[in-house]
This record gives sequence, C-alpha cells and structure tokens, in this order.
Amino acid sequence: MRQSKTLTPSYSKFFIIVILVALFILVLSKITTNFIDNLPSIQQLDNYTPNLSTKVYDKDNNLIAELFTERRVLVPISDIPLNLQNAFIAIEDNDFFKHWGISVKSTFRAFCKILLKGKIAEGGSTITQQLAKTIFLTRDKTLIRKIKEALLTIQLEKNYSKKEILQFYINQIYFGSGSHGVEAAAERYFNKNIKELNLAECAMLAAIPKSPNYYNPFKNAQVSLTRRNLVLARMYELGYISKNDKEKASKEPLPTKEIINTKEEKGHYFMEFLRIMLEPKYGTDILLNSGISIYTTLDMQAQISAEKAVEQSLVKFDEERIKIFEKENKEPIKIQGALIALDPKNGAIRAMVGGRNFKESQFNRATQAKRQAGSAFKPFVYLSAIEAGFTPATMLEDAPLVFIYKNNSWDLVSRDITALETVAETVSEDDLIDTNKVWAPTNYGKKYRGKVTLRTALALSINTCAVELIMKVTPIKVIQSARNLDITTPLSNSLSLALGSSDVTLQEMVSAFAVFSSGGIKATPYVIVKIIDKDGKILEENIPQQKEVLSSQTCFVLTNMLKAVIEKGSGWQAKMLERPCAGKTGTTNGPSDAWFIGYTPQLVAGVWVGYDDRSITLGDRVTGGVLACPIWTEFMKGALQDKPILDFIEPAGIDWALIDPSTGLLALSKTEGAFIEAFKKGTAPTQYFSISSSDTSKQELDIEIEGF
Repeated sequence: MRQSKTLTPSYSKFFIIVILVALFILVLSKITTNFIDNLPSIQQLDNYTPNLSTKVYDKDNNLIAELFTERRVLVPISDIPLNLQNAFIAIEDNDFFKHWGISVKSTFRAFCKILLKGKIAEGGSTITQQLAKTIFLTRDKTLIRKIKEALLTIQLEKNYSKKEILQFYINQIYFGSGSHGVEAAAERYFNKNIKELNLAECAMLAAIPKSPNYYNPFKNAQVSLTRRNLVLARMYELGYISKNDKEKASKEPLPTKEIINTKEEKGHYFMEFLRIMLEPKYGTDILLNSGISIYTTLDMQAQISAEKAVEQSLVKFDEERIKIFEKENKEPIKIQGALIALDPKNGAIRAMVGGRNFKESQFNRATQAKRQAGSAFKPFVYLSAIEAGFTPATMLEDAPLVFIYKNNSWDLVSRDITALETVAETVSEDDLIDTNKVWAPTNYGKKYRGKVTLRTALALSINTCAVELIMKVTPIKVIQSARNLDITTPLSNSLSLALGSSDVTLQEMVSAFAVFSSGGIKATPYVIVKIIDKDGKILEENIPQQKEVLSSQTCFVLTNMLKAVIEKGSGWQAKMLERPCAGKTGTTNGPSDAWFIGYTPQLVAGVWVGYDDRSITLGDRVTGGVLACPIWTEFMKGALQDKPILDFIEPAGIDWALIDPSTGLLALSKTEGAFIEAFKKGTAPTQYFSISSSDTSKQELDIEIEGF
C-alpha cells in the first residue's frame, strides 16, 4: 500500500512565512503605489513660484510699500552669498551634497528618539525633506506624513540639482517677523540686500528658521547670539571659514531694533484705495501673492507733507476743543480731516489722507465722505456767470434777501430783512415762522456792503451776491457747469445750491478745481501708471485721459478772481505760501464743515475738516479760512519745496483794465481801491467813473474771515 507524503512542521512554517512575506510585499507594494499615486506632483516645481509680495512704487520709482500674505522676494541662487548658503548647510544639513535626499545617520537618530519618546518628534530631516514638507505637505507629526515626505524627497533629488533644491529652500522658509524667504529677512533684520550681508549676518539668518520666534534676536537676544555663534563654529569645523573669520564674526553684535520701513507707515488710505480698485480686477491671490509691481502716481514728498500738516493742525485743534467738551461734561471726540492732491496737468493723484488713523477707521473721507461744501461751491456759480457774459466788474447788490415759498417756488419778496411789514403783506403770520416757507440767507457777521463787483463778492464770499447771481443764471446752469467738471453727486436744483447746500466729495471738488488750473483741460484722476508681473510683462499701463471742457480765457479770468480770495479775502492765510495761488474757502452752517480748495500751476489740493457726526459743531468762528486753509498752506509748502515758483500762464484773448471797485467802471490812476482785472477780450468796461458825477461812496475791501 502506498503511503501519502506530508510536510514536516519545519517545512510548513517556512512555507507559511514565504506566503506571509509575499503578501506583505504585495500589500506594501500596493500601499506604496497608492502613496505615490496620491502624492503631489513634484513637476509643480518646474513652474513653482512661492508666494511673492507685491511691490508698490511712487512716481519716482521708489519702493514705498509691499502687499502680501507672506512677505517674500524670490532670489536666484547666483545672488545668494556663498557664506549664506554654507551657513544653512552647516547648521541644517552638513551632508547635503553627499546624501540622496535622506540622511541615514540622521534618520537613525530620529528613529531612536521615536523609540525613546514613544512618538514622532522633529529632527532627522535633510534640507530636501524640509523643502518637501514645507511646499507639499502639512506639519502634522504622523507616520503617513513622514512616509509621504520620504517618497517626495527621493523624487525631488531625482529631478532637481542640489543647487536648485537649495534655492527653493532658502526662498521658501520662514524667518519670523513676517518675513518669508531670505531677501525679506535680510531687509527686516538688517535693512540690507542679501548681497550686502557679512559673515555674521549670514550666520544669524541661518540660525533663525529652526524656531523663528525663539531665535528672534529682537525677542531673545542671548539665545539668538548663542545659536548664531554655533552656526559660525559649525562653518569653521566644516572648513567653510577660517578660525580668524569665526572669531571676528562672533564678536559682532546682533541687531537690536527691528527695521521698519518708515515709508510703509505712510499712505495707508492711498494703499487701501489702490487695493479696493485692483482686487476685483485681479483677485486677492494675484494682488497679494504673485510678485507683481505696481507703479503709482503717489509723490512721497507730498504724502509725508500731507499727513504731517493734517495731524499737527488737528492735534492742536483737539487740545482746545477738549477743554470745551470737559466743561460741557461730554466725552471728548477727535476731529477728523482729509486731504487729496493731484497734478492738474494730467490728473495724477499725488497725495491722499482719508482720516487721522487708518487702524481706527478705514473710511476714506477724501473719496467716500459726502459733505456740504459751503462757500467752496461758489466758484461754479461764478463760472456759470462768466460763461453767461458776466465779467469780474459786473455789479451785484449786497443787501438782505427774504424769500417766501409759494406756488411751488421761492419768490423774492424783500431786499430788506428788517422790513417785515412788507413781507407780512404777502404771507400769513404762521408762514413767517415756518422755516420751510421763509428763507433769508445772510452774510457772515450779517454785514452788507451795497453794490460790489463780482470780484469783490467772490473774494469776500458774500452770500447774498452768490444767491443773486444764481437767480440770474439759474440753478440748472450751475448744475450743468458742475457736471461738466465731473461733479457727479446729486445737486439740488434750488437757489441754496449757491451756498453749497448739496453734498459732494473732496475728490470731485479737487478734480473740478484742477480744470481751472489747467486752463480748461479736464483730466480724469488716476493712481496707477503701470503694473508688471514678476517676469516683466506689462499687465496694464495708463496714460492721462484728458478733454477740453472750458476755454482757457474763462479759466484764467476765474483764476484771477480766485487769486483775490487769497490776496484780499477769506483765504488770506494762503499768502504764507509765497507763490502765486488761487482757491476758495468753505464753511457750512453750524459750523460743521471747514473746506479749502486751492491750486498753483503745478498742484491742486483740497482740505476738509469736521466731525464724522454732523451734529457736532466746530465751534464759534471756526471757518474754512481759519482751520482748513492753514493745513492746505503747510501741505503745499512741503509738497512744492524745491519746485520752481510759477504763475498761471496768460492765454491769448485776455484784456487787462484798471477797475473802480465801487462802480465796476474804468478807474483813473488815482482812484481809491482801484485794481487791475483780467477780462475776456472785448468784455472790459469802456467807460470811466467820474467822481464828480456820482454820489456813490467807495467800498473798502475789508478782509473777511469767511462767508457761509
């Protein structure tokens, strides 16, 4: 009988082990394949660009700010000093140029730590492993992440050279204090370009990434010094530097104060204005992370002058007003202010202050706030009059006005505010006390001068004359004139428009006044000259958008009248600028708003001052001439410093004449108060005033503080 063969126990165990090993290899192979299939593609590095900060430049191509989520500048390995490269290798991975991505010795040490501590700890990572983790993976301390890290490391070493890997690494890592990449770190810690770093500085930068917060020299100077010197010692041991180099560098002090680019502290409202404009167009990621360069119209000299002028004046104002708040047992409130300036020739915005503290309030009062302009709006009334044939010598009646509202319109019923019996004949007693039915605009100080010229009426900001003038040219014509100059906010079709009763923005007022300075050319305000990407490709480029909307003769005549506002009127403080300029003050009822819009041939600027809460008044006798005009003057002094003193260019078609202020006729050389006035050709008076043939008394051109 045949007997069946059976496996001995030893063979059975061997067979089972072989099967288990085969299964283990198969499973491991599948797991490895699955890991590889689900790993991020390292081919991303071919087109990889780390998050790069956006650089913002002023009109002179000076770097003024950076926009970023990670503050970083990409630097090629050829621009990274050899000492800096060696410092990283010495302290992070001294076998970097020898291993194939994973250091066996370091991995073994890390494995021993795992056995001792019972958990995965940091350590044992080569520069390549750290790069793989930083770019492709999370910082989770898990076995799966470590496996992925190892697989990615091998692929990186296979596809890229050591120099490329080192370049990626040094540009990617975080150095603390908001600095990503070595270029940003060099600027933050030493205010230097990396090419300018000495050995000690290179060693300190290499010392930081292990623990950026702990080894930050501004926070922990002693531990930072110890680690920097450790880097120098390792560099010496590895033969990268001499003993003398090590000892000399070890004695160098650490930086003690963080380098903050002071220019970045300026122009916050301008930068936010820029961001709001560009973010919808390019998206947040491109705007903050793609390394684009934005060349703007900002003049840093003007911007610094603007912020200084606004803050210094308003601090002084607050000091006085706080005393009043305290007396009234009210909580002190800071006054607010805004300023915007642009080049009248092309519309380039040169300075912008939207408030006193951007961190406390991002609301931009220069571009977003809509406030009543008061008398600052009057030039548009006088512009309409000049276009309608009036001249600076046209006579107006400075006398009280009383209007009654009936039949859906305001009717002038008296030029004598004291003659109430005249008014009472046409309206009931109830109507007389109804402010919705009776309107009696008055002058500042309730002073009336009788007959005055247009020039005098504008210079002294006489309210009654502005109302008389808008009655003659009609509100709709004034609205059309304002619209022609790009005043876009709604304007009331009423006589009160002459006194600035409608809300406007500071930006549009300044833009409109710029047309007067430019001789009739309207330029659309802009802030971006060009934007280029990190490779130098132009993404957009802007040129001035200009259009002729007024005649140069009209602008010159109006400018000459607005010069009188400064020479003899409510803007007298602007004379301290000591260069030809023109402008107009404005104050609203309360007073709640103080304005001054003024210009020279090179620059036009506007200032607004007030409380965000319109119900809070500025105080007695606080006007645009007293509060806003001095800010404008101080700003212009700084902005135009070292600029040539220029006067407004006289166009062809202008006649000059000596005018008698009491009659608007030609004056004799000895006529009291006579002044030289500019006229459009053919519109100057042709008759002389004869003292013997008139009983009209001379009007003294007193300097008024302000008209409402």
